[in-house]
Amino acid sequence: RWYTGMSSDNIKGLVLAISSSLFIGASFIIKKKGLKKAASSSGGVRAGVGGYSYLYEPLWWVGMITMVVGEVANFVAYAFAPAILVTPLGALSIIISAVLAHVMLREKLHIFGILGCVLCVVGSTTIVLHAPQERQIESVTEVWGLATEPAFMCYVGVVLAIVALLVFKFVPLYGQTHVMVYIGVCSLVGSISVMSVKALGIALKLTFSGTNQLIYPQTWAFSMVVISCIITQMNYLNK
Repeated sequence: RWYTGMSSDNIKGLVLAISSSLFIGASFIIKKKGLKKAASSSGGVRAGVGGYSYLYEPLWWVGMITMVVGEVANFVAYAFAPAILVTPLGALSIIISAVLAHVMLREKLHIFGILGCVLCVVGSTTIVLHAPQERQIESVTEVWGLATEPAFMCYVGVVLAIVALLVFKFVPLYGQTHVMVYIGVCSLVGSISVMSVKALGIALKLTFSGTNQLIYPQTWAFSMVVISCIITQMNYLNK
C-alpha cells in the first residue's frame, strides 16, 4: 500500500493538511461573497481600493473563522510532518476554491484553469509520495540555528527586498490592474512564514510532551514572525 513507507506522524500530518485545504479552499469563496456583499452595501468601499467595510460583514467573518480552522489544522500538520510534505498539499485548496467558485460564484473555469488544477494534483501527489522522514528536533534552538544560516538569511533578505519593492512601488501603480502584484506579496511573505510556523509547531509539540520551549526567546521571535506574516497576507489577500 502507498502509505506503508510513511511514519505515523507523516500520516497524521497528511490528514491534517488535506483537512486544512478543504477548510481554507471553502473559506476563500465565503470571504469573497462577504467582500462582494460589503462592497455592494450602502457606503461600502471595496477592499481593493483600501476599504475595510468588510470587517462589518458577518459573512466575511464566517469565511474568516473557516480559514482560521483550516490554518490551525495546517499549523498542527507542520508539527507532525516535514514542511516538504505539508506545504505542497496547500495547493489542494486551489482546486477546492476553483470548483466552488464555478458552482457558487458562477465564475467559469477555463481549460487553462483545469490544466492548472490537474498539475496541482500531480505535483502534490508526487511530492507527498516521496516525502523524506523528518529530522528529529530536540529544541527550538536547533530550528533557530538552521533559520540563521547564511544561505537562508540571504533568501529572507532577497524576499523582503522584493516585497518592499512590490508594496511601495508596484502596488500603488498596478495593484488594481494586475492581480499578480497582490499574489506576489502574499506568496513571498508566505514562503518566510513556513519556517516560522514549522518552528512554532515543533516548539508547542515539545512543550506539550514535557520539554518546555516557551522559556526560549527564539520561540517568541518565531511567533512574532508568524503574526506579522499572517497580518500582511490577510491584508493583501482581501485586496
